[in-house]
Amino acid sequence: MEYRKTLQELTLLDRFLFAETMEKPENMQAVLEIILGRDLVLKYLPQAEKEQRISSRFRFVKLDVWAQDEEGAVYDTEVQARNTGNLPKRSRYYQALIDSKMLEPGVDNFNDLGPVFIIMIMPFDLFGEKKYRYTFAMQCEEVPGVKLDDGAVRIFLNTRGQDGEDITPELKELLYLIEHTNDRERVFQSEQVRRISESVRTIQNNEEVGVRYMQAWEEILMERREAREETLKEVQHLIDEAEQKQNEAEKKQNEAEQETDRIKREARKLMDEAHDRELDVFLNLLNRGFSVEEAKAITNSREDIVKEALTRQ
Repeated sequence: MEYRKTLQELTLLDRFLFAETMEKPENMQAVLEIILGRDLVLKYLPQAEKEQRISSRFRFVKLDVWAQDEEGAVYDTEVQARNTGNLPKRSRYYQALIDSKMLEPGVDNFNDLGPVFIIMIMPFDLFGEKKYRYTFAMQCEEVPGVKLDDGAVRIFLNTRGQDGEDITPELKELLYLIEHTNDRERVFQSEQVRRISESVRTIQNNEEVGVRYMQAWEEILMERREAREETLKEVQHLIDEAEQKQNEAEKKQNEAEQETDRIKREARKLMDEAHDRELDVFLNLLNRGFSVEEAKAITNSREDIVKEALTRQ
């Protein structure tokens, strides 16, 4: 049976605890301020597992925590415990889905698009440069320093970075807290990080949150069982389809073999009939007084026909 962490064992790299913590606007605002290095005010309550899709025909995603500030900037903050090998492309897809929802129907001024920040936090170095933070915003390759300025920013945070020259001590503390959430010995210098840590402890000791965590885990197990059953059905369908095709192929092969046998029998019959006719002609010539050589010259018969005719005469 798969091991389930207790609520107290979870860290902020676990989606459930991260979502519970960041749904509190003061925590989400503090995290964004520390990451971005500036003050901001959230316009709406943060939303955990916000579903994004263009239409029912295309793949949907659930954003870990979605937030928007009073200036219209949208923030999608994700935690990723393991490297799935597709995070850069996934961040691109998330950005595209968010962009597609930012303009109302009929709006033709694309300058109304607000800034979008995709933030991914992970306990591994995605780019191998030992940085805590990797920030990407489009700029011109041919002219260094010329930025596209389209308002789209993607930030990848590595909790296990080693080169901390480009980040604040506060961000470094936040990243430590995200991975080592249950380190009760660590004393944080940042007041904001300290408040987030205290909020996490309160959440982990909340009975209602514990019940929600149990329910969420049961839902995950149910989804996995349903997915497994669906997969088994699909596999069985493929097996049945393959067996049907194999049976059809065997049937066609048997029919082809039977047809081949029929053709062979017909051919043998025709050959036997031709043989008998040629033999009758040769014998008839001999009986009418023609010599063997004369009969051979007339019929152009094979040696076996000649020998059989002489035997029967």
